[in-house]
Amino acid sequence: MPESKGRKKTPYTPPPSKGERKVAKIGSPGWLAPAMIACFVIGLVYIVIYYVAGSQIPIMNSIGGAANGLVNVAIGFAFIITGFILSTKWK
Repeated sequence: MPESKGRKKTPYTPPPSKGERKVAKIGSPGWLAPAMIACFVIGLVYIVIYYVAGSQIPIMNSIGGAANGLVNVAIGFAFIITGFILSTKWK
C-alpha cells in the first residue's frame, strides 16, 4: 500500500530542563503532633483538676472573680480547641 509523503511525523524532542526542581515537602513539621497531643492533654487535665481540687488551689480560685467556674472551664477548652486547630494542619 502506498504511503503519503506529506504526513511525516516529526521526532519527539523533550522540553529543555530548567535546572533543579524544588520538591514540595510532604508531611507535617516534627513539632506539630507533640504540640497537638500536649494541648489536648493539658486542656483535659486542667478541667479535671479544676473540678476535683479547684477550691483548694489558690490560683484557680482567684481567676475570674464571680465567673470563676466559667473562666476555668474556658481555659481548659481553649487548650482543647487549640489542639483541634493544630490537628487540621497535620498530614
